[in-house]
Amino acid sequence: MEVDQTGSIAARLDRLPPSRYFVQLVALIAIGGWFEFYEFAMPSGISLGLTSRIFTSGAAGLMAWNSFASFLAAFFLGMFVGAFVFSWISDHFGRRATFTWSMLAYSVAIFLTAFQNSAVVIDVLRFIAGLGISVQLINNDSFISEITPRHWRGRYMAFSILIVLTSGPVALLLSWLLVPQNILGLSGWRWVVIAGALGGIIVWVIRRNLPESPRWLQTHGRHAEADAVMRQMEDRVRAERGFDLPPPDYEHAELAQARGAWTEMFGPRYLRRTVMLSLFQFCQTIAAFGFITWVPIMLVRQGFAIAHSLEFTTMMTLLAPVGAGLGLFFAERIERKWQLVGMAIGIGVFGLLFSQARSDGLILLCGALVSLCTSWLVSIFHPYAAELFPTRIRAQAVGFTFSWSRVSSILVGYAVTFLLSVYGSAGVFTMIAIAMAVIVLSVGILGPTSNRQSLESLSQ
Repeated sequence: MEVDQTGSIAARLDRLPPSRYFVQLVALIAIGGWFEFYEFAMPSGISLGLTSRIFTSGAAGLMAWNSFASFLAAFFLGMFVGAFVFSWISDHFGRRATFTWSMLAYSVAIFLTAFQNSAVVIDVLRFIAGLGISVQLINNDSFISEITPRHWRGRYMAFSILIVLTSGPVALLLSWLLVPQNILGLSGWRWVVIAGALGGIIVWVIRRNLPESPRWLQTHGRHAEADAVMRQMEDRVRAERGFDLPPPDYEHAELAQARGAWTEMFGPRYLRRTVMLSLFQFCQTIAAFGFITWVPIMLVRQGFAIAHSLEFTTMMTLLAPVGAGLGLFFAERIERKWQLVGMAIGIGVFGLLFSQARSDGLILLCGALVSLCTSWLVSIFHPYAAELFPTRIRAQAVGFTFSWSRVSSILVGYAVTFLLSVYGSAGVFTMIAIAMAVIVLSVGILGPTSNRQSLESLSQ
């Protein structure tokens, strides 16, 4: 096995102890991701503002551009194209550059959305925003997994999700306060959208403090640059900890050969993982967006006033950061694949209980528990998906499997409108429970273990 002359980047990085330096790097990347997750929660908060003016929440066909389902589908179609067609950008141009430009594309599109009155124009801008966000999310998972030591990788990635999931309560709180208002001649929902566009400015400022992934540099044959970045990271950690670093363990040294082909994900080594993650991604979105995005509308249909519905939705999402915090605490204590199985069971059970609840207290409790389990699941599946493929094809493989979640995202809005009209909320949560059962079986049977293993040993 040929090892780069500067010493294996993987071996040098994986022997580094935990430090504030890594916390700072992960936090900077997570700040960019914060605005992407803001976008996921925002449609739920502004749905009642949109459906009272521009869009309709009733059942409609696939080409009904003024339906709320189409508003959601346009965004997720953009995410599908970004994940399926453009995920190679991160593997080709680098993690740092992709982090910057994908965020700017999203911010411009979402800012323009706030000033539109045409459903068609809004849908087109939502498509562009979804494309940018999709590339960003895939890139960020690859970025964090590659710049953090193996023994702490799960915790660092869960920490990033803890940060980004605080965006949900913020988006819904702003919606609760602003959607019923008209400020400076603009409807409240437009101000909620404008707030999400601020991410581009923030990311442009923080990008200068982010290094390129040394693993990516080495994989692309840029060994001198990889060594320079690695030396900088080692110096920062050494200065912070106040003692010499342990020697690298070259057992899992990365091969010096650089390029990979996307077809590798369908080869004998990775096919089971590709199938498992594709099934998981398709089904997890049914819960994440089938519940969070539509719960205000479901509550209104059960007789809640608009303001009361938004208040309940906001209160339910307050447990989202708690779920991410639990994911952070247990990231390396319980095997990640089994945490995914447990949270899928929780979402299915609490979702069915939510659909049958009639008292305010029980509705709030079950909804909050669904939110907690969903955020816990999200905080674990991001590191799990990113660590199952080698650096040379990581973004492409994660992008392909992630694209299946965008397929289900496009379809779930239409499915929910139909099920709500015919079967009520019980039909929606039966669909969610079935999706969670698929996750339990696919991850439980096909998913490999991954805790505390180096990225290189996982991809051998």
